Amino acid sequence: MGKQEQLIKVSSEIGRLRRLLVHSPDSGLGKVVPSKAQDWLFEDIVHLDTIRRKEYDFYTKLLLYFLDPDLILGKLKAIDAEKNKRNFYKPDHKDFFRSDKVIELQWLLAEILEDLEIRLKLAASVCAIENCSYDTQKELLELNPIALAKTFITGTLESGRMLFAPIPNFIFTRDIGIVINEFVLLNKPAKKARTREALIAKYIFFNHPFFKEYQDNILELNDGYHHFLLPKESDDRKVTLEGGDVMVVTKDHLLIGVSERTTMEAAHQAIQLLFEKNVVKKITVVKIPKKRDYMHIDTVFTQIRKDAWVMLGVFSKKSMKHENEDSIQRALEGSKKDEKLKIIQFKKKDIENPIYFDNLEDLLTEISKVDLQCTGRVKFIYSGNNEFPFDAREQWTDSCNLLALKEGVILGYDRNDKTIEAFKENGFEIIHAHDLIRQLEDETLKVDQIKDTVILMPSAELSRARGGFHCMSMPLLRDDL
Repeated sequence: MGKQEQLIKVSSEIGRLRRLLVHSPDSGLGKVVPSKAQDWLFEDIVHLDTIRRKEYDFYTKLLLYFLDPDLILGKLKAIDAEKNKRNFYKPDHKDFFRSDKVIELQWLLAEILEDLEIRLKLAASVCAIENCSYDTQKELLELNPIALAKTFITGTLESGRMLFAPIPNFIFTRDIGIVINEFVLLNKPAKKARTREALIAKYIFFNHPFFKEYQDNILELNDGYHHFLLPKESDDRKVTLEGGDVMVVTKDHLLIGVSERTTMEAAHQAIQLLFEKNVVKKITVVKIPKKRDYMHIDTVFTQIRKDAWVMLGVFSKKSMKHENEDSIQRALEGSKKDEKLKIIQFKKKDIENPIYFDNLEDLLTEISKVDLQCTGRVKFIYSGNNEFPFDAREQWTDSCNLLALKEGVILGYDRNDKTIEAFKENGFEIIHAHDLIRQLEDETLKVDQIKDTVILMPSAELSRARGGFHCMSMPLLRDDL
């Protein structure tokens, strides 16, 4: 890696992806039990081997073909032919792919645990959070760094004995933090099940050599004043922020969602901090209902091209204005409009005069036309092709939670049939991951030739975890638009 190489910088949602943080599904996912699934933020138990071999491994392959082809191009048949072919995907194995473009969090964690002082501090911190005995803490410190990293994530020793709960949501790396230009904003999770994730992420960002040049650019939000004295009813005064509620739409413009997981107080602090540090010039707060269905703003919309967005129709202009309803319905529903959506935009140079938007389409149209200078019509592709009940069903299985590998080339789940129809109607090509991988491996198709394409990923088990590929990625470096 050259000294002058840019390591982190993200100034859009759709610039060519060059580097990201991921975490492969670990054995902790296979230990989620029905009685604890919802406490651990899963809707159901999942089949680990299917997630790994038939779903997530396709994601890893595609990321490598797009971001680090030297590690995989022309080698896939040999990898798949090996008796223990999964070793290529296991971060604790010597044959792991170890890409510095598709970066595995468990690998980074194991590397910082080589330092005795960090090992001592992190073991003590994890044991304090998990209420472990002193003997357990000593037992952890006897592990080598690779085994210790695995145990911190899975909660399980190599012998199979569980010490504490797994952190199955660690596969959703978007939520541990967000890169905004050359800054990293770390999260503050809303749910106790994700506390250990945030702790591990903090140690990685502040201690791993990869981020050494950016130490002054790692930002954290403070807890609210006397937050520990507030009654439970004052949840909005707490400071919780997750990366799925933060979108970098241009180098000057950031979106922050206020949702089930991110509070208004966190948005308030983030605006003050990011303006003070001159990170961006404009921040728009998108307040959505606090519903499990939505969770973060990236579950209801994502950007796929400068002039194209995928979104849930319930937040469209027509829906917000109740144009499909009769006069009685409009009168009855009108008072509920503020409960559905609230959009407020702040500009650093004129913070006293915020701008308000009535609906999501108007905001996203302005981003495309004003911020990104698109001259043509802005396209909206709706979850479930805006047909009930498919819109709600497919939003639940992450039809709106898509990851752009480059502008117009996106990853999504193959199960969202009506949304796929909507993409076809808007001129997008559709290709299944296994077909694309075969063409890339045979070199009958090059990455640079792929335009305006939805890559469909197998999703029978992954979708049960309630997160799409936008959730399963923390971009560290994208090309500027």
